[in-house]
Amino acid sequence: MTTTPPPASGVPPLTKPEMGLAGTGALAAAAVGALGLISSFDAVSAAAASWGFHSPWMLPVGIDVSIPVFTVANLLLIRMDMALAWVRFVPWVLTLITCGLNIAAGHSLSAKVAHGTMPLLWVVFSEIGAHVYAVRIGAATGRRMEKIRFSRWLFAFPSTFALWRRMTLWEVTSYSVALAREKERQLARADLRERYGRKWRSKTPRRERVMLRMGDLAPVTEETTPAASPPKPSAPAADPKPRPRRQTATKGKTKTQRTFEELLTEARTVTAEWKDAELTADRIRTAVHVSQANARNLRDALKSERADGRPLHSVDDAEGEESEAEAA
Repeated sequence: MTTTPPPASGVPPLTKPEMGLAGTGALAAAAVGALGLISSFDAVSAAAASWGFHSPWMLPVGIDVSIPVFTVANLLLIRMDMALAWVRFVPWVLTLITCGLNIAAGHSLSAKVAHGTMPLLWVVFSEIGAHVYAVRIGAATGRRMEKIRFSRWLFAFPSTFALWRRMTLWEVTSYSVALAREKERQLARADLRERYGRKWRSKTPRRERVMLRMGDLAPVTEETTPAASPPKPSAPAADPKPRPRRQTATKGKTKTQRTFEELLTEARTVTAEWKDAELTADRIRTAVHVSQANARNLRDALKSERADGRPLHSVDDAEGEESEAEAA
């Protein structure tokens, strides 16, 4: 089962007014964060002096400078696809230390909250910037895994967890592609259930069960899927020698694999009295017992023949009529 990923919609780029607004917000955030770090200078210096530092100013300067340095280092690691999970928490730890020292310097509850809030603003703004940067890089490289809607987790938790597990195990980063593969997997399960009955899990060959669990292949045991597109309406040239049918052994039994021409002949006979609206892939798949891909190809071929106004007759009947004409 091969699933063609849908075209990437993508987020439209920011317009010039939006870029200006984002730049203004970034400058304001940097200014507020800098004010928070400066406001904590006295409290941290006083704490350093009480701890016996010969130069108390070194402690607040070292902490305040380390916070943006580690933030920039985290962004650069994300850009080079070498992200380290623990690096992003270093600014948080340093900020919590600064907040703790500022809270200790306050004499009342409101003073403690005010002293502790100002240094925290820098980390909040830096986390927002890091998140935006990481998402844009992940979207550009195709390595960011899209999230599943919360509503799907709420309404169908077991199946959603199984879908998320397969996305994680097999590195399916696109949610829409994962949904398409899941639909194909469910159709393959339905085919196996229809073919083998209620105990299809024990009767299906092991390799097909593994491929079905991986969501990589829709099992096909009775017919072959044509590699090319559906045949054109024009009549194919007569083959002087009949093609031998390929055979495959399944659990000690030999099954004959039908070619696409044989499937088309059978489909013509089955659907001869069907209306055009009744030519659907699902109905053809049930009537002729073929895979979903072959059903779609047969549907397209039959519709093309009907559009050309050609009578739907069996190939064997056509060959018999030609032989009778030659004999006459």
